[in-house]
Amino acid sequence: MRFVDEYRDADQARALAASIARLCDPGREYKFMEVCGGHTHTIYKHGLADHLPDNVTLVHGPGCPVCVIPMGRVDDAIHIAEQDDVIMTSFGDMMRVPGGRGSFFDSKARGADIRMVYSPLDALKIARQNPGKKVVFLAIGFETTAPSTAMTVLRARAEGLANFSVFCNHVTIIPAIKAILDSPDLRLDGFIGPGHVSTVIGCRPYDFIAREYGKPLVVAGFEPLDILTSIHMLLTQLAERRSEVENQYARVVPWDGNPRALGAIAETMEPRPYFEWRGLGFISHSALRVRDAYAGFDAERIFQIPGGRVTDPKACQCGEVLKGVLKPWECKVFGTACTPETPIGTCMVSSEGACAAYYNFGRFSRDRVREAARD
Repeated sequence: MRFVDEYRDADQARALAASIARLCDPGREYKFMEVCGGHTHTIYKHGLADHLPDNVTLVHGPGCPVCVIPMGRVDDAIHIAEQDDVIMTSFGDMMRVPGGRGSFFDSKARGADIRMVYSPLDALKIARQNPGKKVVFLAIGFETTAPSTAMTVLRARAEGLANFSVFCNHVTIIPAIKAILDSPDLRLDGFIGPGHVSTVIGCRPYDFIAREYGKPLVVAGFEPLDILTSIHMLLTQLAERRSEVENQYARVVPWDGNPRALGAIAETMEPRPYFEWRGLGFISHSALRVRDAYAGFDAERIFQIPGGRVTDPKACQCGEVLKGVLKPWECKVFGTACTPETPIGTCMVSSEGACAAYYNFGRFSRDRVREAARD
């Protein structure tokens, strides 16, 4: 299959691993952050970390949109869902995310009408079919999914659907990366840039990472050879003492992004002054809200929501995992009290969460067979 099979060739993977090993300075440690949760799952599903030299460490970043939603926002969504005549709609991976008052599944068990959808347009269809109900779509995700929410709001206005609104929790990737770069907890040598987000925003917004922080970034695809190639490109930059933004995923990602998608976002949404991220705290201008011109489609203005903060469970260390400070298996409850069936934190719930990747693909400890080191 074009764009799949050729990026999973085992011989090419072994050749890339050998070239990566030659590029590494044996007296130096390298630490690269893969920002996107999709990259984390590819890395551990295909055992890519085992093909890297011991002095190359991959750190997981905050690129899982479900994982970064704080418990207080989950409680706010549940509060809306439990109002009279409300139908709450949500992507499936939000259904089990725990808040202070339980999850959507718990709220549904208490009688709330909460429905899983595959697209915000599905929520719009439900609004058409239920004119006597207030239909709310829980909008989450980075710039990847924000255009679909924006286009749905535009369509709702065009159709005059006054019973449809969105509870907007879209976050933006650039402020989060800057917060990580400014954090004293972590020292990184470079970034494997998010592929999906970059299809919308392009590569240019990452320029500050190379220019101001001197860190290389390579936007990468999601197949095994994509990621190994991006690591090779990062190591090449470091060997040549360069710090640049490069695009490994050029077959999909345009350098300047998708202007129509960006236009739809700009038309319907604007940056929030600040937003709370799980594990990272409050980050200024790091999320989007519905513009005043579309206030009739903003659930935060239609419903009175508590807006309170909820502290994460003491046993949960999702925040440290999201910042790359801890590996999932270093969390005290990973794989014991916290599993995909009984999740305590969001990193175990989401299909893009680092803890779910480690659990599903057997990464329970540091000790692994390093095939590349023997070749």
